[in-house]
Amino acid sequence: MPSRPVDFHSGAPVDLDLSVEWMDGSGLNEPLVQVHALDEHTFILRQSLKTHYEGPFVFLLLGNTGALLIDSGATSDEETWPLRHLVDGIITDWLVAHPTPSYSLTVAHSHGHGDHTAGDVQFSNRAKTSVVPASLEGVKSFFGFTNWPNETVSFDLGGRILRVIAGPGHEEAAALFYDPWTGVLFTGDTVYPGRLYVVEMFAYIATLDRAITVMAEVPVSYLLGCHIEMSSTPGHDHPLGSLSHPGEAPMAMRPGQLVTLRERAVKIAHVPGVYKFDDVIIYNGKAVVDDYLNPSSGTEGGSD
Repeated sequence: MPSRPVDFHSGAPVDLDLSVEWMDGSGLNEPLVQVHALDEHTFILRQSLKTHYEGPFVFLLLGNTGALLIDSGATSDEETWPLRHLVDGIITDWLVAHPTPSYSLTVAHSHGHGDHTAGDVQFSNRAKTSVVPASLEGVKSFFGFTNWPNETVSFDLGGRILRVIAGPGHEEAAALFYDPWTGVLFTGDTVYPGRLYVVEMFAYIATLDRAITVMAEVPVSYLLGCHIEMSSTPGHDHPLGSLSHPGEAPMAMRPGQLVTLRERAVKIAHVPGVYKFDDVIIYNGKAVVDDYLNPSSGTEGGSD
């Protein structure tokens, strides 16, 4: 028998459990995946840096009629990245407490780079599951964008109604997701404590403007991106390719940091280069990004 639907409006945004120490690749017996519940309806899963140097985070949001998985990680192999198994387990447990006759899963992406889409294949044969194509046309079509990127659209998980914000700048099909229940703005690789690779700065600034507009309309508690690359020492990052990040900066960022980031981006917009700040490092310009990620080939390689 179906249970009474969860009220995803009253009391929102709710208190979240951010008292988590993320595995950073330095432990001898770290698991392949670390799972943390922000609340009973919202989960973060981190892929081990030991299995992929990106150590990406993915996010599972559960609503009354369906769940959304934001990103699928950097590895397709279920032996080293058992994402499907863990997601199925979380949903099964959730449905014990919140039974419903039909429940769907949507696998979407913060953007289309390989360290955020490699696990899609694990869900290709899952029943009642939609894997959103990571292409620009796929994102626009699935979420119903008609004026990309100059709009924000809604996506309903069954009473848990998200805002999907067009997010180009880092990658053309990037999107940000705002969740009123938690007050979290899921920012992918657009904003996170690390190296922000901006291939098109003016598109990036426009994305930040759209996010700031949303923040003026609704309460945003935290920004959660998909990596931690900064260390606890202000202005210092863990080098690209590092398989451990001892002493990482906190994952969660505050809304004010997005406003500050926008101010910085405007100041450097016309001058490509690498700009270090206490909480982020901005790589401004496609050539700058290409040179850093693949100095010998001159191509970005679809990472980060």
